Amino acid sequence: MVRANGAVSLRELARVVQTSEVTVRRDVRALEAEGLLDRRHGGAVLPGGFTRESGFPQKSHLATAEKTAIADLAAGLVEEGEAIVVGAGTTTQELARRLARVPGLTVVTNSLLVAQALAHANRVEVVMTGGTLRGSNYALVGSGAEQSLQGLRVSKAFLSGSGLTAERGLSTSNMLSASVDRALVQAAAEVVILADHTKLGTDTMFQTVPTDVITRLVTDEPPGHDDRALTELQALADQGVQIAVAGASGSPGGDQVPARQQHHQRRDVALPGPRRSQGPGASGLRSASMLQGEPPTGAERGRVADMRRR
Repeated sequence: MVRANGAVSLRELARVVQTSEVTVRRDVRALEAEGLLDRRHGGAVLPGGFTRESGFPQKSHLATAEKTAIADLAAGLVEEGEAIVVGAGTTTQELARRLARVPGLTVVTNSLLVAQALAHANRVEVVMTGGTLRGSNYALVGSGAEQSLQGLRVSKAFLSGSGLTAERGLSTSNMLSASVDRALVQAAAEVVILADHTKLGTDTMFQTVPTDVITRLVTDEPPGHDDRALTELQALADQGVQIAVAGASGSPGGDQVPARQQHHQRRDVALPGPRRSQGPGASGLRSASMLQGEPPTGAERGRVADMRRR
């Protein structure tokens, strides 16, 4: 199935072979050890993660529940009347569907899928970049896209990618996509990364957003056995990235996400301490605690560790 489709989800595999996802996950791990496939995004892909990238048809069927929860939570970070940029990807497409209900919003994007999701939103203005269409993910890339972003300034950038590590930050498998994503980041005061837990600890060829530029990560809660994802979450939090976890049970503390998204439980980690040098405009990157006048506490550091224990 992987050879035929390029990628396949664990859920689909479990349905086809009529067994549990736990069994399928174990078998996929064994096949990965033999070099026959790579585990990615809640499923499996052909080997060679540093150079290969699944197309939209494959990505759209992977980790769908996780992407939905992440999009629900991320939408709560957007206020009425804001101007934001939204990058390409299946997770950002899910976010765009929810942003259609935010009045007075201006969304700048290089994604045809994001623009389509907002096309009939009466109170949302959509601004598209120029560029050359990249058919595998329906995104506009190239010098035209990058030049159209010059001089732009918005409050937040929402981006996804192929992998996220504390060491390199967000990365992707395609050079043109990476270049446009970097231009999107330069236009924003805050950078929000949307990545499900299967992307944590995954490193791909082209860096798009260094860790010290990431303001917040919105992700889903990793399974208790996923040590790689839990370790990466702790490392990201240690570097000052705020962690918002969709679907986390027993989330402590006050909810920093607007009320319209409170039906999704989440865990927020905002650690104190200086971030590495971020260059011009870094003063615009502030934690949610600072924005609300609530200084971060030392107890926040233990929240990811508590997730690991559970």
